[in-house]
Amino acid sequence: MKQGSFKAVCLILLAFTVVFSAFGDDKTVNSEVVIIERFDGSTDHVWERDGKTRTEQFVWAKDASKFATKNGDDAYPKLSTIPAYPQALFGRTPPEDNKQSMGIWGKFDRRGYNWIDLYPVAADAGDNAAPYEIALPGRVQSLDLGVGGSNMNLTLEAYVRDYQGFVHILNFDSMNHSGWKNLRVSVPASVPQSKRVLPSHGGLTFVKFRINTMPTERVDNFYVYLDQFKIQTDMFETLYDGNELDDPETVQEFWSAS
Repeated sequence: MKQGSFKAVCLILLAFTVVFSAFGDDKTVNSEVVIIERFDGSTDHVWERDGKTRTEQFVWAKDASKFATKNGDDAYPKLSTIPAYPQALFGRTPPEDNKQSMGIWGKFDRRGYNWIDLYPVAADAGDNAAPYEIALPGRVQSLDLGVGGSNMNLTLEAYVRDYQGFVHILNFDSMNHSGWKNLRVSVPASVPQSKRVLPSHGGLTFVKFRINTMPTERVDNFYVYLDQFKIQTDMFETLYDGNELDDPETVQEFWSAS
């Protein structure tokens, strides 16, 4: 190839590179850790996103499979705020608002595939409050939870719902450890969190935790503790002219005002 032809080809390739760089969208990631629940008994949960403050107000409720023990008004499982916490997270002298966790006291009348569900409900909605799904900010990469176990053969799952309404079950794996342990589960790429059309962000909502008992494990009396429910999430959003039209909350405000 002549030198002049070679230079011409290089110039053409350089031009295409400049054009595609100008209109391409880099897959930038801004990964952040967001604490969803400290299990300190508070009903207000505040997150910052895109300069906005969002508050979720919820408390926790429970349900269980049919063989959960009931002795008159004394029914299991029981939920309570417990003055215990993982020292690996906070050290021996944590801040005052991090000295508590959620305790679950379980009892079943027979062994088997029993389960306990822990799910949020709207705060101040009374005993018959409907389930309240927590809107998770960003595009969630993983869920993280401090779990206090009693070396029993139990497993933990998290249920999340995508923007299409489908529920996905994420397995934290076994809880057969003693004391506190940090459990984490990744959100697979097969779970959709974005759309082709605006608003493009199709966020997940958290539905519930489920504790499962294995058939070989005794279930007449056991305890589980939960603390520091966190997510690792990608908060990056590409900025462009009309970016506000890609924010579902802003779009709802537009139409509510009209």
